[in-house]
Amino acid sequence: MRFRNAALFLTLAVAWGSAFTAIKAGLEYFPPVLFAALRYDLAGVLMLGYAAYATDRLRPRTRDEWVLVTVAGVLMIAVYHAFLFVGQQGTTSAAAAIVVSLSPILTTGFSRAFLPAERLAPLGLVGLGLGLLGVVVLQDPEPGALVTARSVSLGLVFLAAAAFALGSVLTQRVDADLPIETMEAWAMLLGAVVMHVASLGIGESPTAVDPTLEAGLALSYLVVVASALGFLIYFDLLDRLGPIEINLVSYAAPLAAAATALVVLNERPTLATAAGFVCICCGFVLIKRSAIRAELERSGIVGT
Repeated sequence: MRFRNAALFLTLAVAWGSAFTAIKAGLEYFPPVLFAALRYDLAGVLMLGYAAYATDRLRPRTRDEWVLVTVAGVLMIAVYHAFLFVGQQGTTSAAAAIVVSLSPILTTGFSRAFLPAERLAPLGLVGLGLGLLGVVVLQDPEPGALVTARSVSLGLVFLAAAAFALGSVLTQRVDADLPIETMEAWAMLLGAVVMHVASLGIGESPTAVDPTLEAGLALSYLVVVASALGFLIYFDLLDRLGPIEINLVSYAAPLAAAATALVVLNERPTLATAAGFVCICCGFVLIKRSAIRAELERSGIVGT
């Protein structure tokens, strides 16, 4: 069982990490927001089919269930992916993955603001600060040139991570008994609609798509591997590992992003990229130190 969990965890990290490489490759052929919308048109249909197979609830019924879908669809699908895809135009796959790995840290910060039961200890505040410092280090700013194309791109990816984290917290405030597969399916479809509207609003055109084999491969990879397969593995591991251990995939994914981007796109990580990653990882450990220790004790890795 442990081997199976480890194998699935590694597969998920590779699937989600390499997605950043697929996004970067596909941006050569698609307008960014339209690219994200097309991904979730197809992924939403696949997930809805899986929801029909795996659950007895094919659609939301109550007001709270539709609120849950709306929050997830707008923030965690539409806003997150629109900012991510636009931001990745000006930065590397690894750097984008590292900024996105800040999401668990930002989730803790938003929890303190929106969930009264959550509290952030002084050491946790240090962890939050370290995570934010990691984003600054990633930008590798130069005196006199603080606003560059790279810094703006990383700023957009940071906004994407913040939108996802905020959506994660707000969905916890909604009292709805909707199967997660059904929620994800409808959130994906709603998010795709919102992104199509945004794409038209900023002047993107379907005629700008370059329908090459490479474009089809990038889109197919994101739909089948990163979305459909990735979320199926995520649901399976979430049930058996719990939210703390599964959160660690956020910190394995950047390594997969760096490796696949090096092989496929010849993107070479910089020292600033590595230093930013270390800062964000240290911030996560400080914030989640109690939960991590509890998981290690439960697994028998450390003594009680």
